[in-house]
Amino acid sequence: MSDLGLLAAPFAAGLVVLATHVPLGITVLRRGIIFIDLAVAQVAALGVIVAGLAHLDDHWGGFGAQLAAGIAALAAAALLTFCERRWPDIQEALIGLLFVFAAAAGILLLAGNPHGGEHLRDLLAGQILWAGWGQIGVVAALSAVVLAGRAWFARRGGGEGFAFYALFAVAVTASVQLVGVLLVFASLIAPAVATRALGGNRRLAGAFGVGALGYGGGLAGSLVFDLPAGAAIVCLLVPLAVAGLVVWRRPASADFS
Repeated sequence: MSDLGLLAAPFAAGLVVLATHVPLGITVLRRGIIFIDLAVAQVAALGVIVAGLAHLDDHWGGFGAQLAAGIAALAAAALLTFCERRWPDIQEALIGLLFVFAAAAGILLLAGNPHGGEHLRDLLAGQILWAGWGQIGVVAALSAVVLAGRAWFARRGGGEGFAFYALFAVAVTASVQLVGVLLVFASLIAPAVATRALGGNRRLAGAFGVGALGYGGGLAGSLVFDLPAGAAIVCLLVPLAVAGLVVWRRPASADFS
């Protein structure tokens, strides 16, 4: 029981990430811009790398990396908004190019760093097991801002264009250092894919349940088998997405995605 108690904070971190990524993931799947999360998360990670090399945390009381990640993610949001207006027919391809550019740039920046490989691994797979309650509280506050902004835009018939990308950037910035790039992407896409046959509040509840099951089961498996937690969660979320497609079959006339 004491070992399970160690998973309380990581599981809470997962639920906080799901709070924003479940509704955003449904929107992303509907709009067909699947790789936006990977791209924006990788750009945010690039901001973290730049902050580390510039020792910004030494000058900003430990918030330098978060600030750099936020600025980088918002810059990516502005760029993707421009691309969507200018070249909407190839938006997904441009999102993919942004991802590979940010990933390659991060590798180049850390090429001479003796701990570069470890740093890249942490940004990719995350360190959810070491999530602290203070860090979770900060992410929860940013998540509340994202959800409030999304609701505000929805009531006014907005939430597209830069508004969507900016809210997305804030959500990713808040979560990428907490759970890593891979888990951020899986949290966004897997629950949305699993529940594509559902609609309305049923879909939101089902997607959140799938995500919570993935986090809970993955964390428990990592504890029992001594495996990396982030990778274990991702490797459970993906089969759960496939299982959802099989269990919840969409009627031929329906289109909820």
